[in-house]
Amino acid sequence: MKPVLKMSALAATILLAVGCQDEKTSAPADTAAPAQVEQTAAESAQAFDSEDQKAAYAIGASLAQYLSANLEQQKELGLDLNKEDVLAGVSDVFAGNSRLSQDETQQALQELDKRVSDMMQAKAKEEAAKNTQAGDDFRTEFEKQEGVKKTESGLLYQVEKAGEGEKPKATDTVQVHYKGTLVDGTEFDSSYKRDQPATFPLNQVIPGWTEGVQLMQVGSKFKFVIPPELAYGSQANPSIPANSTLVFEVELLDIIQPDQDAEATAGAHNHE
Repeated sequence: MKPVLKMSALAATILLAVGCQDEKTSAPADTAAPAQVEQTAAESAQAFDSEDQKAAYAIGASLAQYLSANLEQQKELGLDLNKEDVLAGVSDVFAGNSRLSQDETQQALQELDKRVSDMMQAKAKEEAAKNTQAGDDFRTEFEKQEGVKKTESGLLYQVEKAGEGEKPKATDTVQVHYKGTLVDGTEFDSSYKRDQPATFPLNQVIPGWTEGVQLMQVGSKFKFVIPPELAYGSQANPSIPANSTLVFEVELLDIIQPDQDAEATAGAHNHE
């Protein structure tokens, strides 16, 4: 069943390759008048003799779109998978003249999977190293700024506004407003933009937050520069790359007491 599925995916590339050839010989889509676009769409709709034919075409078109994106991603890694070669493989198999046996085809695909995996790992390692260096450089410069202090763990902080309230303990629940950015200024999170303060137990966040917020008094605003080992380390997610130094502006609004939690819960039930 696997060879059939792989062949179906490759067959979709015929549409992709033919589509690319058509694009070279046709006028750009954005230069067509609205009436021409409507006429082309109408002609396309009439090009199918049956609903089955239309459905089959749609399946192929969908696979071609997927393959196009996939090939572009592999190109970014440094692989050069020629669309004409893919088309030749499809044509040869349809003609019964494949240059590879089924076992050889599977082996080639497995080798491709390994190459892609190795290249992705190498790229991730390179990016992580760049992030580490960028973070080291940023922290070195930030530490030179007036008023910046450094804890034993490596956490850097700067008091932007002093508060007069209590300091929380690691076991406390706090209410804060904050903005988080990468060292290049890219913002990845902000309670200000949500217009909603965040409330959470202080011992259930990244170590840099747990340590840093305990230095704050209610009503204060600090700027924290958190090294990777006190943040997410080598773990990466869509918004925070591996080995990222993180920059946070944090306002400590309140320390939530257990009775406040109970009152908030009771109030919510009373308004239901």
